[in-house]
Amino acid sequence: MNNVSPVAIAKGVFRAYADDDREAIEKLIAPNFRFMSPYDNGLDRETYLARCWPTHKNVKDYRFPRAIEIGAEVMVTYELEMHDGRTFRNTEILTVENGQLVAAEVYFGWNIPHDAPEGGFKDAI
Repeated sequence: MNNVSPVAIAKGVFRAYADDDREAIEKLIAPNFRFMSPYDNGLDRETYLARCWPTHKNVKDYRFPRAIEIGAEVMVTYELEMHDGRTFRNTEILTVENGQLVAAEVYFGWNIPHDAPEGGFKDAI
């Protein structure tokens, strides 16, 4: 059993992206990992790394306004700063077992600054 908290594991995965550290992410993602997002339906570890890891080249940094641990799950909201200056916010539900990430559910957020005016809204697509 690993003594590292699920929050530390979750943040470590994001850190690996920002630090261009493939070795770290390989250690943190379990062989039975599954990834879900609005665009991805149950990707396995190999497909996730092939599809998602290359995006690390665009990542400058992460900030974590929220990281809540509930048993083996972590609800993390992060603000992702890209090298091109764009910043946006997403929330993920991550499941950690034995010191490795076994599942990720991504819920896309919004751009920072927000696309809608203060106190207003933007029509949906």
